Amino acid sequence: MMAAFTSRILMIRPACFGYNPQTSASNVFQKMPVMPHAELQKQAVQEFDQMVNLLQGAGITVEVVHDTPEPCKPDAVFPNNWISFHENGEVVIYPMMAPNRRLEKRKDIVLLLQQKGYQVNKVIDLSHYEATGQFLEGTGSMVLDRAHRIIYACLSDRTHEALVQEVASMFQYKSICFHAADERHKPIYHTNVMMAIGKNMAVICADAIWDERERQQVMKSLQAHHEHILQISFSQMHQYAGNVLYLLNQHDEPVIVMSQTAYASLSSTQRKQLEKQGQLILPVIPVIEQTGGGSVRCMIAEIFLPHR
Repeated sequence: MMAAFTSRILMIRPACFGYNPQTSASNVFQKMPVMPHAELQKQAVQEFDQMVNLLQGAGITVEVVHDTPEPCKPDAVFPNNWISFHENGEVVIYPMMAPNRRLEKRKDIVLLLQQKGYQVNKVIDLSHYEATGQFLEGTGSMVLDRAHRIIYACLSDRTHEALVQEVASMFQYKSICFHAADERHKPIYHTNVMMAIGKNMAVICADAIWDERERQQVMKSLQAHHEHILQISFSQMHQYAGNVLYLLNQHDEPVIVMSQTAYASLSSTQRKQLEKQGQLILPVIPVIEQTGGGSVRCMIAEIFLPHR
């Protein structure tokens, strides 16, 4: 049976973290910072290191790779958008919309993982689609239900349906594509800020799917495969309550990673629902969230590669 969750992850320690003007038009979660760049970078590294410590303390294997200072890559801390690692030993590199985010792609990271005992059979690079203006930003664009082989994808400037279908066919998944927008009808830039898949639970801001037919299709699929559906509000989505990742510790016990910001937005009933699903890890990452426009799930690239 295919592994749906992993205890091994990749994280990139930022070297030039900051506000990215090239992504701000499509990412309503980004906020212009008030502190100087050097202070932003310092705070982001502190938040990053504390998150790594929390994850390692919970029994997660974290492969930390340091970002290179040159060229400056303000969003390097979010590797899940450009790379994914699969159980069959395949690595996929994705087409990114922002030119300065394309600089984050580093083949040396694949070599580094091989040196650490991970088996890589093939690298599939979809970057050529950037030349045609088609994008698919990894597991930001696609939320994978690995156990049931379903890709959920909210279509946007950064998520093109033809590429979702291509990846679905590559891995023999079914794809469910839909449109989503916040309460001001601003499109949701990445699927993983509005929904997440766990073992017995899915988290979703269903209100963001305005088209009733699309919403029913998504909900019907989630209800067919998950015992519990944790519905979050627009306000909770803006606090990253949908940007959640389910992992396993070294004893194969479930661990749920969400930021302290996200957890604070939940009601006591919602918190209890989550706590029943596994151990909660709650990193405090306000600078990364506010300036980068992404939260804990965006910072983690899951590693499903065979390991010797």
